[in-house]
Amino acid sequence: MNRARVLSHLLSRVPPGTPVTAVRAWLIGGARGKASAPPPPTALAAEPFLNGSSSNYVEEMYNAWLHDPKSVHQSWDTFFRNTSAGAQPGEAYMAPPSLAQPTRHHVPLSSIAPAISPAVGRTPLTDNVIDDHLAVQGIIRAYQARGHLIAALDPLGIDREALSERPPSTMPSRIVIRGHSIAKIDPLGINTVDSSESRELVVRNYMNRFNESDMDRSFKLPMSTFVGGNEKTLPLKEIIKRLEDAYCRSIGVEFMFINSLEQCNWIRQKFESPGIMAMNQQDKRLLLARLTRSHGFEAFLARKFSSEKRFGLEGCEILIPAMKQVIDRSTSLGVESFVMGMPHRGRLNVLSNVCRKPLEHIFTQFAGLDTGDEGSGDVKYHLGTYQERLNRVTNKNIRLAIVANPSHLEAVDPVVQGKTRAEQFYHGDSEGNKVLSILLHGDAAFSGQGIVYETFHLSELPEYTTHGTIHVVVNNQIGFTTDPRMSRSSPYCTDVARVVNAPIFHVNADDPEAVMHVCNVAADWRHTFHKDVVIDLVCYRRNGHNEVDEPMFTQPLMYNRIRKLKPVIELYADKLISEGVVSAEETKEVRDRYEKILEEAFTAAKSETRVFNKHWIDSPWSGFFEGKDPLRATPTGVHEDTLTHICKRFASAPPNASDFVIHRGLQRILSSRMEMVKARTVDWAMGEAVAFGSLLKEGVHVRLSGQDVERGTFSHRHHVLHHQKVDKSQYNALANLYPDQAPYTVCNSSLSEYAVLGFELGFSMTNPNALVLWEAQFGDFNNTAQCIIDQFISSGQSKWIRQTGLVLLLPHGMEGMGPEHSSSRLERFLQMTSDDPDVLPAFSSDFAIRQLSDINWIVANCSTPGNLFHVLRRQIALPFRKPLIIMTPKSLLRHPEAKSSFDDMVEGTEFQRIIPEAGPAAKNEAGVKRLIFCSGKVYYDLAAARKEAGIEDSIAIARVEQIAPFPYDLIKQECDKYPDAELVWSQEEHKNMGAWSYIQPRIATALNHERHIVKCDKVANDSEGHESQSWYEYWFPWAFPTSSQTEASIPPKRETPIASDTRVLRYAGRPVSASPATGNKKTHTREVKQLLEDALAL
Repeated sequence: MNRARVLSHLLSRVPPGTPVTAVRAWLIGGARGKASAPPPPTALAAEPFLNGSSSNYVEEMYNAWLHDPKSVHQSWDTFFRNTSAGAQPGEAYMAPPSLAQPTRHHVPLSSIAPAISPAVGRTPLTDNVIDDHLAVQGIIRAYQARGHLIAALDPLGIDREALSERPPSTMPSRIVIRGHSIAKIDPLGINTVDSSESRELVVRNYMNRFNESDMDRSFKLPMSTFVGGNEKTLPLKEIIKRLEDAYCRSIGVEFMFINSLEQCNWIRQKFESPGIMAMNQQDKRLLLARLTRSHGFEAFLARKFSSEKRFGLEGCEILIPAMKQVIDRSTSLGVESFVMGMPHRGRLNVLSNVCRKPLEHIFTQFAGLDTGDEGSGDVKYHLGTYQERLNRVTNKNIRLAIVANPSHLEAVDPVVQGKTRAEQFYHGDSEGNKVLSILLHGDAAFSGQGIVYETFHLSELPEYTTHGTIHVVVNNQIGFTTDPRMSRSSPYCTDVARVVNAPIFHVNADDPEAVMHVCNVAADWRHTFHKDVVIDLVCYRRNGHNEVDEPMFTQPLMYNRIRKLKPVIELYADKLISEGVVSAEETKEVRDRYEKILEEAFTAAKSETRVFNKHWIDSPWSGFFEGKDPLRATPTGVHEDTLTHICKRFASAPPNASDFVIHRGLQRILSSRMEMVKARTVDWAMGEAVAFGSLLKEGVHVRLSGQDVERGTFSHRHHVLHHQKVDKSQYNALANLYPDQAPYTVCNSSLSEYAVLGFELGFSMTNPNALVLWEAQFGDFNNTAQCIIDQFISSGQSKWIRQTGLVLLLPHGMEGMGPEHSSSRLERFLQMTSDDPDVLPAFSSDFAIRQLSDINWIVANCSTPGNLFHVLRRQIALPFRKPLIIMTPKSLLRHPEAKSSFDDMVEGTEFQRIIPEAGPAAKNEAGVKRLIFCSGKVYYDLAAARKEAGIEDSIAIARVEQIAPFPYDLIKQECDKYPDAELVWSQEEHKNMGAWSYIQPRIATALNHERHIVKCDKVANDSEGHESQSWYEYWFPWAFPTSSQTEASIPPKRETPIASDTRVLRYAGRPVSASPATGNKKTHTREVKQLLEDALAL
């Protein structure tokens, strides 16, 4: 080894330019008799090492090495290999590996020599060679991590121009995103930056090591790239070319933040493999045909309905082929049902060309026809649909549903996810292989609406996951009139998806073939990993926010560029014609054929005289309504044996599990439950459990969701028992009542109301024979989900003919807990009910159920567990479905008086809309001086104070359990029972809150009959036949006097005369307030005392 080191040292003194082969020949030439060997340099000749035995030793080593490289020491083997490979003098010798342990952060060269040596083709393994290979690996990783920054993504290129004008030190690519933003994704081509500068932004200083001559050097490819295909080494120039083809053309891939090596390598292979994006001619022709339909549909509507808002797809016509490609690919992978949600832009095109909604139905929406069925309807670009059709590419039948939604962008996201999860659940699709959700987004809403973030965070939760959603962002690069610089702080509108490690594929929407490749990869990703994925279609909006909007007011540069840009259909048709895939005549034939289809449908639509809302149902319940009496509900009482069995199981530890350790506090709760079973009574938790258990026995799936619902916010429910010694060992009694029962799902949700309530709404839409409940942690937290309540639950049936039996459990009560944990805002739900306070319905034997059928939802404030039991079971017993809003108690959960006997729940019993007075006052009807109506917890306060005052025979208290629809018949009956009693409404909420404003006019109507109010917007015509007055001007002219009015023109009041003995309802409760409740305990106590005195003082 020492001799080899000395020889290397001597060779390092050979004058530069001396061929290595000449020196080698000189070293061993004497022994071989080679006359052509040059004389040794003077410096070498003078060395004693080359005299005598030294030169003979070198010759022997070399000859032995030529015969068998393994016969010499590794140091000589390395020396001769490097010398033969053309190593420069002084570079052939390599020191042997040290036996000492390497220091921290150091790796011995010998450990990487086997990996690098083959790539360098016998190039000596020096520090420079290793550094070069490491630099190449850095370049590869840089393109994988930051290549999307210089991809050609923007069809417009506006962002690139703005970026190139900025000083380098302030470029966001250098500071924030290190170059991502200048990817070539802009179809308009305004974003142009010099290619050399673009490359520098990605690879940064890795290229500083290389000059032009190094571009032809070959390097071994690391395992972290697939650009080589079957090749293990490539020239640096080819490596860079292939990386730019993969990451810097029309596709920008964000995936290096994913913390799974398997998933990263999967994505690398899908984009880096040579030729991976190639399309055959048949696929290209299909893509052109779909693009023709997408463009032709919008062009046809623009001609026929030029002044109508339709929120067309111009500028992103590729969306239709993209969605169809996702569906085709997913169908080939086994998906049978697709649940979709989307905003208004492009909705009609998706309905027509993706779902195959009959064109006649779409065209009649423009005609302004009257409706031929129930419901108020909605604008055409909010409507949903459900279609079953044959997928002609895969020859498989598929189901497609687009969920109807309001203008509130992204609000439909969790609804779609809930509906998807429900379909998976009821089809036994535990892996999500059969049902897939697709969500379409706008760029401004995707980054701006918090519900997107909330919905993403449901994606991996066990009871909420849909096993992967494909998100498609129609990236207009603008909001309504706001550009991205003012609408978001993140580099991309899709950055929110990074929180769940969803890969993001940005793609230029004017490169159709790139879009198709991205769609295939997205479908494959979801099938392989069952995780979310985002496709960002970077496009533009050819019109303004809608067809009658002028975008030049605010985006003149963008729209000047847009107006000069060819539509993508022309760009792609020209490309295929130039490639010889199609001819100009063929493209015209495809266009004309679809135009003929549109014209025929348009002509057929002219013959329609009505539009039908039922044609747009997104969640049809096949067979549910057939064969049922629409005004007859099944009984809600159950046999006592069923009550006893469920209660005993609910009060017991896991059977046959003596080693299941239960918390001592829970042992006491179970024991108290068992005592109640013996006494044939139930408290609130038991009443709820018996309702659930009896439905489960009947085959009805029950799902309870919300924050902390397994235990209950107030530690009363305890549906899931936890082993105190073994992690994740749990027992759910209600899921183990009967061997053939329906499944019971109780699941704690994320700390979200908006998304979770929307999710449960979607779940409830799928199967009418399921009881789906959402419980708020505190009732007032429902206002963070107000959008779902207002836009979907209260009005969904009227707008979209969509029924749901969803139940909202809202803890409610003024108990000194402060403003934020007291009121569930009962008044808001009552304000949105659809019953008329001034019209007294006709009483009949089916009055109660007819009211339920006619109203938009049910609002209840139960005061007994028995009534809770019945109202929950009634949700399934009804022949239709209505949302149920329940004000649930807090203190009543453990109140000794708030219990019900089995006798209140057995067969023959039912829900009591009003619980009348049953005490001494009921036996002294003539002597009752005051009849108090109330609802909920306040009854127990009033009853206790009445008893304490000794006036139980003078004051009757009736509990209104079902507030809406209002029980006119029972209220009137109760009032008639006590004809001489003063009428009082007492509530614990402030006067401007609670039920008072809802109750007061309805009790007046019940007692004094109806008031004749004309329900129309305009009445009374002038002499020329023009409508001149609104309804309120007509009926209240004294409040709206005009100079031309005469006394004769004022119509008489049309009120029922109020007799002198008319009974008036008085209010007793807290005064008006801006805050729902006081935060001061002493003030609260004083308010309660005053309320009771006001209600009970005779």
